[in-house]
Amino acid sequence: MSEVLTPKVAGQGGISGDGVLGHPQWPVLKQAVEAIRPWQRKDGSIDFDAEGAPSREDAARTLGRVLDALEQLSPLLEHDAAYHCALAADLRAWADNGFGVPDFLDSLLAFQPAADRRDGLQHLVVFPMYTQNGNPDRNLEAVVFRVVWPGWLAELERTRYDNPLFVPITFEDFTPGYDTNSAVLFPETVAVREAPERWTWGAIFCDREAARFRAVTSAAVETLGLDLPEEAARLVTDQELAQQTYVLWDMIHDRTHSHGDLPFDPFMIKQRAPFWMYGLEELRCDLTSFKEAVKLQAEGHPMGLGVQYAILFDRLFRFPVTGERVRNYDGLGGQLLFAYLHKHDAVRWTDNTLHIDWELAPQVTNQLCAEIETLYRDGIDRPKLVHWLAAYDLVATYLSPHPGSVWAKGPDALDLSLPPRKLVDDVLPDEFPLSMFYEALAKKLREVIASTKGITGGSTLRGAA
Repeated sequence: MSEVLTPKVAGQGGISGDGVLGHPQWPVLKQAVEAIRPWQRKDGSIDFDAEGAPSREDAARTLGRVLDALEQLSPLLEHDAAYHCALAADLRAWADNGFGVPDFLDSLLAFQPAADRRDGLQHLVVFPMYTQNGNPDRNLEAVVFRVVWPGWLAELERTRYDNPLFVPITFEDFTPGYDTNSAVLFPETVAVREAPERWTWGAIFCDREAARFRAVTSAAVETLGLDLPEEAARLVTDQELAQQTYVLWDMIHDRTHSHGDLPFDPFMIKQRAPFWMYGLEELRCDLTSFKEAVKLQAEGHPMGLGVQYAILFDRLFRFPVTGERVRNYDGLGGQLLFAYLHKHDAVRWTDNTLHIDWELAPQVTNQLCAEIETLYRDGIDRPKLVHWLAAYDLVATYLSPHPGSVWAKGPDALDLSLPPRKLVDDVLPDEFPLSMFYEALAKKLREVIASTKGITGGSTLRGAA
């Protein structure tokens, strides 16, 4: 367990060195990709008739610089040889097809980072893609990152939390699509001619998650006058410890989407559901991670307590006041957790100071997890609309609905002759508005939350130095 107590920077495992970033062709590739991005339409194609568009020759020459740089960089990453070969073919095919809607399915299928999760392993990827919580258009992006896979995490995945598709990673450098709030690299964001039968990996940038957590939590703690236990304070000030805490949280959260009583598609990809259903699903996965962290702590695992603090602080402080209020399902989950803790006396706001009962909070958090699990278990025997209404009732027990809500008036106010997916239209954009507590907190944290756009673990460490 000593590896947990002295976490390492990704790349200090068996693999080290600047690799791609130290090579003169990386800035060439990056600049060429950045030149192409503004030429692209939302679907990734290039409109040569648009104002400011390049000539076809200019576009081909710029893409040629990407290909030439890739050819020189690829030998540094022998484990990605098959992917880079397929990538070059997809780039050439895009040009040969007149830079229409790109199709990078072949290179996407060739990229298999989950098959080799060596700690510190470096990758260079180029895809036409949108970035979740970032750029909504399928622009060409280039990203260099490293895998985070310490031995203690590999052992937990092998023996306890099987998740063969999960790949925790850290940023090294990226094009503007990732100079945003996006903290994931998901294959389903890539432009392809057809979706494969199944996705074989999903990557999460733990350094951005940890850096964002540290910045917002530090500001919230100061604003709210919260006294932190020693281990919690250490987590907030230590970027590397926070990163390793997040990889464990993410690994358990990710696998929970397909575990337990699931009365619907766990990722809800093929469904149109009210946004509180998405909020409860994400909260269920986080609270399951919290429950497992409590077990790990009881067994003496040194990462268990940190995961509990990370989930509590991110959910209570950052999630409710981040992003727009339109169908903000992660924000809703954070609001629900705070209200539940508050109504069960695990959290108190007195004399403009927030107090957390550190012994009671884990018990109450696990209690909320049990309520959501019961909702899911009972949902297996319910029609979809009845399940949605039961979920609404659970949330509304602790959060006040908007006074103009149709759903809050119950089934008699809904047109039950319509299919459930049509009744989603009656959901207000902000069905459960922020409480006065969160309205005040949002104003005080607005600037620090905005400052975390594009943040990485490296930028945080440099800022602290």
